[in-house]
Amino acid sequence: MSKQYQNLLAGKLYKTDEKIQSMKEKGRYLSRLFNETTEKENTKRKKLIKQLFGSTGENYTVKPPFYCSHGLHIYVGDNFFCNFNCIFLDLNKIHIGNNVAIGPRVSIYTALHPIDREGRNTGLEYALPVIIEDDVWIAGDVVINPGVTIGGGSVIGSGSVVTKNIPKNVVALGNPCSVHREITEKDKSDWEAMYEAYQASIE
Repeated sequence: MSKQYQNLLAGKLYKTDEKIQSMKEKGRYLSRLFNETTEKENTKRKKLIKQLFGSTGENYTVKPPFYCSHGLHIYVGDNFFCNFNCIFLDLNKIHIGNNVAIGPRVSIYTALHPIDREGRNTGLEYALPVIIEDDVWIAGDVVINPGVTIGGGSVIGSGSVVTKNIPKNVVALGNPCSVHREITEKDKSDWEAMYEAYQASIE
């Protein structure tokens, strides 16, 4: 592991070296092949995602087009669903738990640049990991910024810009994203009523 790559994973300043560049090229090559597949090539799609991501659980679906940086820094759990046109800028690691659903046009960013313009002009950058815990739903057009953790069971409303950690079992939304309310037993009872009505409709 090169020193620059060690710095990258540690959230320190780094500059792209040969190793990092080769990882980017492989990720972009595999994602291009994935985006060129057709709806009749699901087996090929799953194989390419398996090659692209750092790890996958059981039962994963990614809808093309899908864009990423390295790919290798994306780790997803069981029952993962990612809708159309998502961007995962995985300079640092993106850890996604079990039973996570991601809506269309969601962007997850790990890359950061110095605020000072002279610092930016050096070409040095840094990156912070993103963690999405189990049983999370990210609705469409959400932006998740570097260093954020989204707690298990939470829902992020469409169009939100997540700039700080979100606790477990809440509905959060807005720009910047903040907690709207907790998820309660009423949400469960509302679901049960909807499900009973559904069951009655198909009998």
